[in-house]
Amino acid sequence: MSKIKNNENHHLISGGMRSYTSPVPNIFPPPESMRPTLIGENYMITAGHPLVAKIASDILNSNGNAIDAGVAAGLASNVIQSDMCNLGGVAPIILKTASSKDVWSISGVGTWSNSLTLNDYLVKHNSDIPVGAPSCVIPAAVDSWVTALKLFGTKKFNEIAKPSIYYAENGFPLDLRTANAFKIMGETFKSWDSSKKIYWPKGRPPKTGEFLKQSDLANLLKLMCSNEKGNSREKALDNVRSSFYSGEVAKKIVDWVSDGGGWMTLEDLNIFKNEVNKASSFSFQDWQVFTGDIYCQGPVILQTLSILNNYDLKSLKHNSTEYIHLLTEAMKLAFSDREKFYGDPNHISNKLSDLLKSEHIEKLKSLINFNATLEDLPTLNKPKSFRKDTTYFSIIDKYGNAFSCSPSDTIDGNPIVDGLGIIVSPRGVQSRLDPNHPSCIGPGKRPRLTPSPALALKHQSEGKPKIMTLGSSGGDVIPQGMLQAFLNYVVFGMSPQQSVEAARFTTLSFPDSFYPNVHDNGRLSIEKRISKKIISQLSSRGHKIHLWPEYEFDSSGVALSVDIVWPKKNKRVIAAGVDVRRSQYAWGY
Repeated sequence: MSKIKNNENHHLISGGMRSYTSPVPNIFPPPESMRPTLIGENYMITAGHPLVAKIASDILNSNGNAIDAGVAAGLASNVIQSDMCNLGGVAPIILKTASSKDVWSISGVGTWSNSLTLNDYLVKHNSDIPVGAPSCVIPAAVDSWVTALKLFGTKKFNEIAKPSIYYAENGFPLDLRTANAFKIMGETFKSWDSSKKIYWPKGRPPKTGEFLKQSDLANLLKLMCSNEKGNSREKALDNVRSSFYSGEVAKKIVDWVSDGGGWMTLEDLNIFKNEVNKASSFSFQDWQVFTGDIYCQGPVILQTLSILNNYDLKSLKHNSTEYIHLLTEAMKLAFSDREKFYGDPNHISNKLSDLLKSEHIEKLKSLINFNATLEDLPTLNKPKSFRKDTTYFSIIDKYGNAFSCSPSDTIDGNPIVDGLGIIVSPRGVQSRLDPNHPSCIGPGKRPRLTPSPALALKHQSEGKPKIMTLGSSGGDVIPQGMLQAFLNYVVFGMSPQQSVEAARFTTLSFPDSFYPNVHDNGRLSIEKRISKKIISQLSSRGHKIHLWPEYEFDSSGVALSVDIVWPKKNKRVIAAGVDVRRSQYAWGY
């Protein structure tokens, strides 16, 4: 029989073999975040869909390394997240192997045809970049996957592609977010029969729980696997690549582009290769941050960090008026340089190294006024813009191999090519029609890319460095979300999950990356978790405030994985935080 004694603060309940109080205030702290930070020992995966993470995990559990798992996740993303990325699209990669100190960049973006001139384009399309074939550049993702596997992986393409073939052929049930994405995107692709028959097979948007099957895509992957033949692993992978960039597949791509008013030849496809280079970097505090070169917007992160370097950010306090103002102005200066200087390094004289020189950075810093906003760039102002979506995934394995990747190009960007189950990359919408712009259309030239994965290393005097992988979806807000999450972790000591969940702000005070390059002069978007007082103070300094909901989809979807203790031998402790604003999942073991 129990005895119950009343107490001013609580009830004491005792009886039998139990004795406890209820309620017990202030014993445990509240949750650190909406999701817990996930911690693993052998590996850590972040991905945009649970199935993608599961496939990467299976590869790691079968003795694959992070690059093997990364390529498997990439192919799986192209199947399972077709609303976010495509096998015919882009796939920029930043990676590190355990056996080397070097960090590598695989560019992952295709070029315009070598047969195309800006003048030809302007004449044919009346100074416009139409949706469809005229926006097409060479598909780069396949070469990204094969190149990464060939140079840094250990497994065969057949092993890597097997799960993606299964899910393309047999289908998988759609979650609510993906079903909603197909509904929204369908307003574009419902007039494209080739797309509608795959993604609206019943003549309507698919419902949650219904299966998505992509038979043509499965057959394309099977064809590539069937060509994995040769007297060496390298030769076999070269043949996998050739089965996409030559022969019947290449002919179908070229015919589709040419028939639709675009430019592409068989020779363009045959000779295309992504560039593999040492990644660009900048050291901030104890971390060396790596991104791609100015063919993408990744260096916006490096330039912003270079401006912020030597400011006592911690003393400003997280998301204070002064902190938000400083970051916003620094990001605007970096985006100003993006507009003036970024483009395909093979076709322009501008160099990232010059933009990171102390003299240039000091000139930029001198423009910052803590009491007022910077003037905007003059640019175009047209009433429409394109949808901007990307996914992101990363893998760190127990040995210290790391893979950070942002595949993209979505099914509302271009119609599906009948018989192939893919789109042809519409990334040309990120080129410019101005001959004086560093990213203008030109023969064999890459558009300046928005997806921009990153990787960071924290070195110690002895042993292996700590590794961080960092990436995001979200077009022009990608580097802004990544930067804020990085600073939340490095400067303010937040957990990985707190770092990606913290209230976010983004400036859009620069030309949009997507044609027609809308410019929202002075706009500063702020999630409403930031106090009204701070918002009012920012407004008084000249910022044009646009209030966002508490966890706004358009403020990007960030994932951050990081070693939380110094790695020893083949053991490491890795933590991950993934954004609640978009579909992001962590998987650790």
